[in-house]
Amino acid sequence: MRRADGIGVDFNRRDFLRLGGTVSAAAAISAALSACGGPASTGSAGAGGDKDLVTAVIGYGNNQSWDPSMSASAFTMAANSHIYEGLVDTDPVTRDPFPALATALPADVNATSWKFTLRSGAKFHDGQPVTVDDVLFSFERALDKSTLISSFFASWLQEVKKVDDTGVELVFKFPFPDALRRLTIAKIMPKHIFGAPGGWDQAKAGKAVGSGPYKLTAHNPSSNSTMEAFADYNGPRKANVKKMNWLSIVDASARVAKISGGSAEAQIADNIPYANIDQLTKAGLTVQGGKGMNHMFLMFNTALKPFDDVRVRQALFYAIDTQKMIEVALKGHGTPASSFLNKENPSFTAARTVYSYDPDKAKSLLAAAGVAGLTINLMAVNVSWIADCLPTIANSWEAIGVKTTLAPQDTAALFTKMDQSQDYQVVAAASNPNQFGLDADLILRYNYTSGGTWMKYTKWDKSTEAKALFAAMDAATAEPDATKKLDLTHKYLDTIAEQAVLYPVLHTELMTAWDAKKLSGVRAQPYPGINLLQAQRA
Repeated sequence: MRRADGIGVDFNRRDFLRLGGTVSAAAAISAALSACGGPASTGSAGAGGDKDLVTAVIGYGNNQSWDPSMSASAFTMAANSHIYEGLVDTDPVTRDPFPALATALPADVNATSWKFTLRSGAKFHDGQPVTVDDVLFSFERALDKSTLISSFFASWLQEVKKVDDTGVELVFKFPFPDALRRLTIAKIMPKHIFGAPGGWDQAKAGKAVGSGPYKLTAHNPSSNSTMEAFADYNGPRKANVKKMNWLSIVDASARVAKISGGSAEAQIADNIPYANIDQLTKAGLTVQGGKGMNHMFLMFNTALKPFDDVRVRQALFYAIDTQKMIEVALKGHGTPASSFLNKENPSFTAARTVYSYDPDKAKSLLAAAGVAGLTINLMAVNVSWIADCLPTIANSWEAIGVKTTLAPQDTAALFTKMDQSQDYQVVAAASNPNQFGLDADLILRYNYTSGGTWMKYTKWDKSTEAKALFAAMDAATAEPDATKKLDLTHKYLDTIAEQAVLYPVLHTELMTAWDAKKLSGVRAQPYPGINLLQAQRA
């Protein structure tokens, strides 16, 4: 993974936004996984009567990277939380840490090294034991600057050492209590599989072998992935359901149809459209939301005039009638951004610059920047709720004299263009770093890391302002006093708000629906995907 100083040049966002040229490899892996039982079913007919099976509908693609060190895919990260373990894992909703492959949590979270003993008898899904070498191998990967997750570790983790045949020691650069919850990000992977030649390419394409409660039994890109309970799992959160079939359905109407009616094929679906909440509730389903970091952001190409001028970027934020967008497109399930963080985050405070709706101020800023007759092609991902928000942005910008063309498109296609360094002006997309964790340092380093993918897209990170920001972030990370750390965090959040290079327009609620007559123990989570480790078929 990338270090705090950035992502290596050999990594681009396609590695976790799309499968790229690995479809044939994924198909081969799927065939191998299904060899003992024939081809995997991509449907779920009869699922309602099979008490050993949960059929779930995931509103995101399953054709992106399955490598836990490289993926930000909602489908993949949710599935991997059932397949892999960290030394420490966290509850998917409360985020409370618990020992997973480790036998106990560290006694002193303020110490500069933590020792862990591995759980006796832990096995990977191929039957091989989990060893200290596997832990060292996995953390070496986590600290590799070419991986996605390295920015979450490299600023504070010095090294991971072998203590003996059952124990490891994590050595820190300075005390960092937030590390405890981050350890769930470093999934422990078998060295004998993924350390072999071509192993990481196989992980990317859909091969998943962990030590968790479920093992992957089939992976059909753009269709479905199936899992079954791992009989040799001896950890703290055993599987309650024997089999799961997760359907990947990005189209909102098709997703709702799968869970609707008396002959519904699925028992649970995430990413429920706001317009369908009443319909599903009246049909007897439970529909609950989770408020978190889920947001729509705007990102600017600062190498392209006039978006190199902070006044222009600010003007375009002030021009958006965000409250109207929330009422019309999100049916009230949203909050205008008043910081990069959502209001429920423990580190939240309103930023010094808040982009309340002010078209007159927007016009004034454009005039001060000497900009007139601006035309924008707004590229956007085709996530359903983002697409619903785009007309309000266009109308708002047109109202201040900015001619706007909307260009929603497949997520993988959009970022492929950017990986190829094709020019763009402004992008609107969805993001939720809460998939990785809740602390402010983690959330901001996902987007604001020198040399990182997002900063490469914005072409901003070599600027004087960016260098000062990164230094301020490093100072906050290393600050041992909690009160001073929070103060430093708020100061750099003010800078991020003022610069408006990559910044949220709003935070929204994610909705999950399920049939409580058929599935119990479900908790809606405030980030994409589902977790069924405590669920049971009724």
